[in-house]
Amino acid sequence: MPATTDPLPTDIETLRAIIAAQASELAAERRRREASEAELAAAKAGLVAKALEVERLKVQLARLRRIQFGRSSEKIDREIDQLELALEDLEAAAAAEGMPADPAEPRASSPESRTRAGRRKLPEHLPRTEIVHAPFDACPSCGGALRQVGEDVREVLDYIPARFTVIRHVRPALSCRCCEGMVQAPMPSLPIERGLPSAGLLAHVLIAKYCDHLPLYRQSAIYARKGVELERSLLADWVGKAAALMAPLAEAIGRHVLAGSVLHADDTPVLDPGRGKAKTGRLWVYLRDERPHAGQDPPAVLYRYTPDRKGEHPQRELAGFRGHLHADGYAGFDALYEAKGGHPAAVAEVACMAHVRRKFFDEHAETGSPLAADALKRIGRLFDIERPLTGWPAEERRRVRQAQAQPVLNELAAFLETTLARIPGKGDLAKAIRYARSRWTALTRYVDDGRLEISNNAAERAIRPLAIGRRNWMFAGSDVGGERAAAIYTIVESAKLNSLDPQAYLRHVLGRIADHPINRIADLLPWIITIPDQG
Repeated sequence: MPATTDPLPTDIETLRAIIAAQASELAAERRRREASEAELAAAKAGLVAKALEVERLKVQLARLRRIQFGRSSEKIDREIDQLELALEDLEAAAAAEGMPADPAEPRASSPESRTRAGRRKLPEHLPRTEIVHAPFDACPSCGGALRQVGEDVREVLDYIPARFTVIRHVRPALSCRCCEGMVQAPMPSLPIERGLPSAGLLAHVLIAKYCDHLPLYRQSAIYARKGVELERSLLADWVGKAAALMAPLAEAIGRHVLAGSVLHADDTPVLDPGRGKAKTGRLWVYLRDERPHAGQDPPAVLYRYTPDRKGEHPQRELAGFRGHLHADGYAGFDALYEAKGGHPAAVAEVACMAHVRRKFFDEHAETGSPLAADALKRIGRLFDIERPLTGWPAEERRRVRQAQAQPVLNELAAFLETTLARIPGKGDLAKAIRYARSRWTALTRYVDDGRLEISNNAAERAIRPLAIGRRNWMFAGSDVGGERAAAIYTIVESAKLNSLDPQAYLRHVLGRIADHPINRIADLLPWIITIPDQG
């Protein structure tokens, strides 16, 4: 049967009323839909904001764990990396929704409120390119002449991608009109004789690999996108030759480090692929830094590569060292602390309280032990005493420690003794207590000498760049490759310790070192050299 519909009224006013009612109903439906969409958008924005805050708090928590309990494990480092990536994604999502990336930053509802809230100030040292947007030559209303009564300025941050350029060294050949003798200026020395790279390009490749952790194959791909084909093997050749050229500088830095009276030492594994199964080499760090006790000698760090972790390596490196050594409980250092030939030991051990604290933390995290928590609180008081002492003269630090830290240490020693007597002897808590008591003299040595530190965290911070780099280039490649990496790290990280831009420093050094007298290599040390135009 054919469909039937209600006949429309023929009265015009009735039709108008029907149309008006339908329009009103459609408008109401549209408002309901818009309200629902707004609620959905608000809910979505709220979820993004909450997720953003959760990820931010996770990152802060992971960082605090690393700070509070000394050297981070590979697991914590990986956790922080993954959380940072998740945080970046959420911040980008928040920006796409028009939300402030920082939840503490209010959403500006108008241009005026955005101005009042303030815009991030851009660094003053950056060059400025000014673009003037003049509106009209004459008044658009009456055609009259215009005069400037003020101006509005808004700065935006731009980035000009790095680019290659070719430097042409032109040496005119001149002949004498009288005697026909030939005259020509000598060719300036280059870091790599008859090579393609300038000092600036070599510095860039080295910093990208050892400071920014970009493997050479990735650099090669980046350069190819810029229209310059530089094979990985060619870049590797440049790195090897530059490292050989700067080896005397790395050795000079090492001599300065080992001439100190207080050192921090640590090591980290690095995979070295030999034939068949990869073997594990080690990168060792020896740090000299007198800034915490207002010392006057410049800071520097020495890295060494060894194919294994045998104690003979640090013993050989520190054979001529005399003084105090901050280190963990690695047995390979023990021979350095022994008296020989009727003479007192040349090296005094300074143990790391952060290592002790970490053992109690692990026990508390696993079992919730109140005794472990008590130990953590007592050790925490020792670190609280230390925080304001950074940068104080050694004697003032010693006096404060004697007055404030020594009583806490006495209480801690008594607590460890009584606790050990009343707990099972084979548990992890007992092991943590025995570890602390067995190293007590070395752990408390810092109280009597203001040059010393409560922990070895300084060396562990110096290891951090190696741990980051290891996740981007897993293999040293060979023993020679490991030694090369250690030398370059020595130069780069020592430059950073002396507040130099490492790329500007390497560029300047590589531009001079080929012709520099070997007996004046000290002129190129990061705390002596003057770098023009570093900014």
